[in-house]
Amino acid sequence: MSYKNILVDTRGAVGLIQLNRPKALNALCAELIEELNAALDAYEADPEIGAIVLTGSEKAFAAGADIKEMLPKSFQDVYMEDFISRWERVTRCKKPVIAAVSGYALGGGCELAMMCDFILAAENAKFGQPEINLGTIPGSGGTQRLTRFVGKSKAMEMCLTGRMMDAEEAERAGLVSRILPVAELLDEALKVAQAIAAKSLPSVMMAKEAVNAAYETTLTQGVRFERRLFHSSFALEDRREGMTAFSEKREPQFKNR
Repeated sequence: MSYKNILVDTRGAVGLIQLNRPKALNALCAELIEELNAALDAYEADPEIGAIVLTGSEKAFAAGADIKEMLPKSFQDVYMEDFISRWERVTRCKKPVIAAVSGYALGGGCELAMMCDFILAAENAKFGQPEINLGTIPGSGGTQRLTRFVGKSKAMEMCLTGRMMDAEEAERAGLVSRILPVAELLDEALKVAQAIAAKSLPSVMMAKEAVNAAYETTLTQGVRFERRLFHSSFALEDRREGMTAFSEKREPQFKNR
């Protein structure tokens, strides 16, 4: 499939998706989202891919939704088409998705980054939910995910004022995993993704599912869910290979089964 708004590349066992609307600072339009979803579908279906990196440009990961596209829409339009619901595809990926964020990640861009499994940020990264400045509110999980990441007080301030958060504050608040020099961001994200892709894919999927459950269940329910997945891993050939390799002091040869 050919794409107009994204660039797609395969780096070993890692799928790389780059948002590519430079004149619009990678604003998220419907066509871009459809292309992104198609690329995610393809990488999910490819047994050779173990992890995915999602990035933008040095200047902007994504500066928000495409305002020109949204401006003429009415309540009936957005309600009947369930506008923005298709942006959630990345949250349904079973394979890990790493956001490599440089520059602006605002509005829908911030929400898209938060949908990924974790965020690696460049030193120039800026995060924010400025929808209040447009007379509306975040619509793709911004009020919910941001609050879970950084807490009520900081999320409330950002959503009510539109204030941006720089990379250092984002790391302190727990929004991003690490901060990297701009020039090193993509290489490090790919390196991390390759390290994940070298693991047992079923085990990686189980770990991702278990961590995500921590945000949606009580502690007792979450631990029970984790325990069942842990027990399930004993059905994997990779589990036996990993433990055997450890005992024999060698690198495991995982087969993703």
